[in-house]
Amino acid sequence: MEGSGYESLVTTGAAIPAGKFAKGADVSWLTEMEAAGRKFYTAQGVEADLFEILKGYGINAIRLRVWVNPAGGWNGLADVLAKAQRVKQAGMDLMLDFHYSDNWADPGKQYKPAAWSNHSVAQLYKDVYQHTFEICAALKEAGFYPKWVQVGNETDNGLLWEEGRFPEHMDQYAQFINHGYQGVKDVFPDSLVIVHVSNGYNNTLFRWNIGGLIKHGTQFDVIGMSLYPSTYKPAAHWSVYCEQCLNNMKDMVSRFHKPVMLCEVGMEYTMADACKAFLMDMIKKVNSLPKGYGLGVFYWEPEGYNWGEDDYKMGAWETDGRPTKAMEAFLYDQSQD
Repeated sequence: MEGSGYESLVTTGAAIPAGKFAKGADVSWLTEMEAAGRKFYTAQGVEADLFEILKGYGINAIRLRVWVNPAGGWNGLADVLAKAQRVKQAGMDLMLDFHYSDNWADPGKQYKPAAWSNHSVAQLYKDVYQHTFEICAALKEAGFYPKWVQVGNETDNGLLWEEGRFPEHMDQYAQFINHGYQGVKDVFPDSLVIVHVSNGYNNTLFRWNIGGLIKHGTQFDVIGMSLYPSTYKPAAHWSVYCEQCLNNMKDMVSRFHKPVMLCEVGMEYTMADACKAFLMDMIKKVNSLPKGYGLGVFYWEPEGYNWGEDDYKMGAWETDGRPTKAMEAFLYDQSQD
């Protein structure tokens, strides 16, 4: 670690007070899966509500993605409100994940919503603010208060292409984040705003992206990461990527004095033993950061069995609708570390 910044944070504590460590899951597919007739069962084969099954594994937070004008309405406002109601009933914390698209946004695609396609940059700033504000205001009116809000999803290469592509339009990328930030804070001043970048093992990417945002005066509270170690090569060496991710988290904390969170993790459901070990290792590693700087770990769509394009393989559910043993990792009591 460069300098003594990290060591000083260990002794002085965090800018954001430490709270409950988030053991989370993104279950945004849930309502669509249920509409398609999918059922969920405990490990013993008893049919149950997914949220009750997740609570049984220690899950205390849920992440929900938000799309602008999605086909079929999935991940649109009404669908998000319906799922948020169930999150609240389960007594869990809520994270919102704004994609600023009508469909998936990730490092390989950050396409503007169709309704914004011909808008100027100045209008796009207003669009980002207004969309963020309106979704947050609707949640607040319904009595839902997100603890965290992602302004963009895996924005390695910016968002709202081409106007917000990074690094070609770094200044506009930064301003899109700022307008989303303001849309959140004008409704939920206490919610923590996250900038989310993929490949948490890649320190060069994070120094480049997060460092660029900070140089441009971008406002945000938390650095979010993704980590899918079995998609990297060699997959069997997942522990290497975990160690690299820890070093990256330490560098982000020391360099930028921002808390970090693993907003997405996953591994093939057929690798349940390795996935359990991976999850437990990352929960320990995030928790080992200075007090208040390691906020939590979220599994991405653990419930997604026999689902998605070509059947999603990175969940933590068997093809018979039962959770794999990987979910047992969330039962680990990190307070004993």
